[in-house]
Amino acid sequence: MLKIAVVDYDMGNLHSVCKGLQHAGAQTLITHLPSELAAADAIVLPGVGSFDPAVKKIRDRDLEQPLKDIVASGKPFLGICLGLQILFDRSDEGQEAGLGIIPGTVHKFQPEIDLTIPQMGWNQLHLTQPHCQLWGEINTNAWVYFDHSYYVEPSLSSVSAATVTHGSQTVTAAIAYANVMAVQFHPEKSSTIGLQMLSNFVRLSEGWGS
Repeated sequence: MLKIAVVDYDMGNLHSVCKGLQHAGAQTLITHLPSELAAADAIVLPGVGSFDPAVKKIRDRDLEQPLKDIVASGKPFLGICLGLQILFDRSDEGQEAGLGIIPGTVHKFQPEIDLTIPQMGWNQLHLTQPHCQLWGEINTNAWVYFDHSYYVEPSLSSVSAATVTHGSQTVTAAIAYANVMAVQFHPEKSSTIGLQMLSNFVRLSEGWGS
């Protein structure tokens, strides 16, 4: 059975992500041990909270270089919410350097009349990489669940796999580059569509490199 390691750095509800992956047929392991991460078939990096505490906890647990090594190895990697943002170089939310796995910056939504920040609730995706394996059997304009005040801006627009529009601002909602995929929304809270995305990640992990 495929084993997916869910990175434990004390930033979010890991068990709901595990349930979604288990529903798709994967065996899951919540861990912060580099040896167990390296032994897994695929990695999921979830996260809820703020940028600086997240990257500090990653570094306090000596996980930065192991995560970079795993990405460099070509192993399938999925970031979720804050787990997307900390892949980038830096964030307007804090002072700490991000992991720098994906070049770019994290910005805050600009205030607008009648615009709620954070964006909290369901919104519609626009797929900019419609053939990305994460979107298999997903409608082009799928609705998913968001909860965020900050969004990522990749240095290379081609990295963007989906966008979302909040008020008048259209921003990156997901990225995909080689073996790294990451989403700003919460698939584990996005009903059957989110479960399908997690199933797609399990399926592509099973077939990766074959």
